[in-house]
Amino acid sequence: MTPSAFPDDPAGFPDQAASFALAGPAGKLETISDVAEPADARRGVAVICHPNPAQGGTMHNKVVTMLERALRESGLDTVRFNFRGTGASEGSYDNGEGEGEDLAAVVAWVRRTRPDDALWLAGFSFGSYVTIRNAAALQAEALISIAPPAGRWSFESIAPPGCPWLVVMGEEDEVVEPQAVFDWIDGLETPPELVRMPETGHFFHRRLMDLRGAVKHAVLDWLPPPRN
Repeated sequence: MTPSAFPDDPAGFPDQAASFALAGPAGKLETISDVAEPADARRGVAVICHPNPAQGGTMHNKVVTMLERALRESGLDTVRFNFRGTGASEGSYDNGEGEGEDLAAVVAWVRRTRPDDALWLAGFSFGSYVTIRNAAALQAEALISIAPPAGRWSFESIAPPGCPWLVVMGEEDEVVEPQAVFDWIDGLETPPELVRMPETGHFFHRRLMDLRGAVKHAVLDWLPPPRN
């Protein structure tokens, strides 16, 4: 479905797939929201972050869109956005620092428009780094990390999220060293739920439907109550 165009900074959460701009700390942030089917809808919103824009990552990445689909089919409404300097978002790339501020701005809008909903955060690759780094401060109620780039970015000083947490990692990832991810998880006092996908690379080529199924299965017990 092609999202309908909405005015900037909508006062309410759109009740259909919608594209709009939100006010961010470095300028406008290009944003798309979507809603679960009414029969499946849960009292929660998932904010999803994309891979490194310095390497071509955007909110239209196939892993991001499949992650969005999995969460929406699980009953969550969704929001994805382009980090600063990506697509129609204003500003310039900030090596993970400013991107965390962008995420906080989007979360603030979600909390204004859906104050009673659970907040979930999800991300792929660099988007996982940004969401993991900010999950505790933003008080996320669940966190989903696809191919988190341990070994490429510093995870050592990040406070654990303190909420249900899923990591999905391809065992043949050619961008993020899988063993670095497994070693990082092994060193955590409270490790996340880990799904290892064999014969799978960084972008889950020919395995996107498997990724969708893995996410939907893993989050079943975490889902917030029905919306209606």
